[in-house]
Amino acid sequence: MDNFNLLAPLLLAIVGLLVGAILKSILKKTGFPYTVGLFALGLGIGLLDRFDCLDAMPRVERAITTVGDINPDFILYVFLPILIFDAAYEMNMHIFKKTLANSTLLAVPGLIVCMLLTALVMIGISLFVPEYSSWTWPLALMFGALISATDPVAVVALLHELGTSKRFSTLVDGESLLNDGTGIVCFMLFFGAYTLEGASADSPAVQFLKVVMGGVLLGYCMSRLTIWFITRINSEEVIQNSVIILSAYVTFILSQYYMGISGVIALVTFGLVISYVGRPRLKPQVNAFMEKFWELLTHIANTLVFIMVGVVIAEKVDLSWSDFLILLLVYVALNLIRFAMITLFYPVMKRLGYGLTKRESVILTWGGLRGALGMTLALMVSYTPGIPEDIRRQILFLTAGIVTLTLSVNATTMRWLLNRLGLTQIPNARLLIDTKVETYLRESAEKYAEKLAEKEPLSAANWNKVRKYLPDVSRNVLPQTPQKREFLSEIRLRVLDREKTICRKIYEEGVISKTTFLHIMNSLDEMYDHDGQYALDFRPSIFKYCNRTSSLPYIKDALSLGESISLYFRERIVRVYDMARGFIILQNEDLSLLNELGASDLLTAAQKEQLATLRGEIERNINRMNDVTKMLAQNYPKAFRHALTVKSIRMLLTYERRTIRKLQNDGVISEKDAERLIEKVDERTDEGNSFRYTVLGTLLRGIVHGAKKKGTEKQTPTEP
Repeated sequence: MDNFNLLAPLLLAIVGLLVGAILKSILKKTGFPYTVGLFALGLGIGLLDRFDCLDAMPRVERAITTVGDINPDFILYVFLPILIFDAAYEMNMHIFKKTLANSTLLAVPGLIVCMLLTALVMIGISLFVPEYSSWTWPLALMFGALISATDPVAVVALLHELGTSKRFSTLVDGESLLNDGTGIVCFMLFFGAYTLEGASADSPAVQFLKVVMGGVLLGYCMSRLTIWFITRINSEEVIQNSVIILSAYVTFILSQYYMGISGVIALVTFGLVISYVGRPRLKPQVNAFMEKFWELLTHIANTLVFIMVGVVIAEKVDLSWSDFLILLLVYVALNLIRFAMITLFYPVMKRLGYGLTKRESVILTWGGLRGALGMTLALMVSYTPGIPEDIRRQILFLTAGIVTLTLSVNATTMRWLLNRLGLTQIPNARLLIDTKVETYLRESAEKYAEKLAEKEPLSAANWNKVRKYLPDVSRNVLPQTPQKREFLSEIRLRVLDREKTICRKIYEEGVISKTTFLHIMNSLDEMYDHDGQYALDFRPSIFKYCNRTSSLPYIKDALSLGESISLYFRERIVRVYDMARGFIILQNEDLSLLNELGASDLLTAAQKEQLATLRGEIERNINRMNDVTKMLAQNYPKAFRHALTVKSIRMLLTYERRTIRKLQNDGVISEKDAERLIEKVDERTDEGNSFRYTVLGTLLRGIVHGAKKKGTEKQTPTEP
């Protein structure tokens, strides 16, 4: 038995990752998209093999041929779960919810419009080109569904490289991820007629609902089960991440292979819930490990899948001049069709969520990339004997050509188009601050270098060469001085960034609870939506939460109705106090940031005076929350004392965890001993949480008991 047949895939993966690492370092300074470079590399390798340039290396030739003959399900089931889960996990839930309406509009009715118009184009070609005369409406609609869906792998990879705005990239991400459900349903509706399984008996609308809603339901159930499991096993990060990887693959395989529902929709739901619900429940070190771990997996998957797609296209596709002309016609038609679809829905999209500008609609049109997913479906068609051979060849060729053109033309010109439309322009206020920071770093490094040169042990160093390593200032001329409103908006955004950082820190230190952490982070996301235009004391969700709970007139009376109800409202007051104190800590940190800016040389004298406006906004926040805590202490002294007790316990246990980790880092105790000690701390934490859940669990019994007692008192006559 030839062991090379077993080692070939492993060796190809190793070589692919090595070449990918070299290519990434080469392209890093050019601005050329890494994924497009990988695709071109795969094309080059496949063409070398196809034209017998590797005859001197028969084993390498055989290995490349193996990649060219790859089963499409390999790409679908091995690489897609990693890339889809990571894209969903990295999404900002708040932004995703705001862009969901527009993403759905593009992914469902938008894709159907594109599918119908593409099929019309193919039928038109069949009337005038004899080689395409055997195309029928079902085949044209199948191809339209296959080629109209933008590929999540290609789109997500490109947007991450270009660093576009989070709002716009989330819209494009959301469309490319969600339209898989529509694309797969429409594709299988016509493809099923040529396979052994046959077409589904359900109507297209019913089948679509089954595929999408089934995917959402399965993804949600699997994510909740995964969160429940990993939060109850006290194990290291590797084990918990292994469970998440296993769950992601199980979710995709169950949905796509066994249940016939959308695997991508299921994985998107799974990733979003794991990120939004599960991330706050996991230990900080687990979250840090997850980010690095999934970043590595995504890099490996992207590197291999784009090389493989390039090799497959070079090995499988036959090209003639007439086919090339048809390909160019279809490519132009697809771009025009996508532009027409976006133009059709633009009046609605500009009013939904964050809206859509005309410049962004141009990028949305040009960013409709096709990639690995389309090639996988085209390979499925090419392996189906029930479809005429000439149709199979033409669909594979057209799909491969569209993938090649969108990646080599659309993707490579995307950065230029973004710059041309001004979508990458940085506000003057940000440019000014960034330039002054760079200047400060340069001047500080120069002074330090002068001090080093004066030291006798270092005097013989080549200081001309050392000075070449001083930091550069990207601009020689300072940007135009921003207007007051623009300047204050930029500083507000930096204050909000500071609040996010401090909020995560005090949550990890046990100063605030998970509920408070999520509520504050959501309120910060809402503030980001306004790009710093709103004052810092505009926090409606936070103040409404505190005022609604703390000023209810019946709380004081409810504390005397029964033990369970008393404990329930006591917990509500605990949450209000936790929110108030956590918010005050953030505001004090904001004041510290403004004081640091005021004392630095980064701002002009006029700009330092403008900081007084922001100080006033922050001080109003502090005063309002101080009033809330004073009211709680005066009106509900027992509940207030309970709140202080809960917070003290949480901070004490967190301090113990930090002390254990410090002892471990200092080498006083081993990692195994540290884990054992932390498990004991976690047990005491669980005991406290169990008590609080018991309190809430007895609320219903308390209400029923109180109602019965009150009813009995009304029916029983009072004794004289």
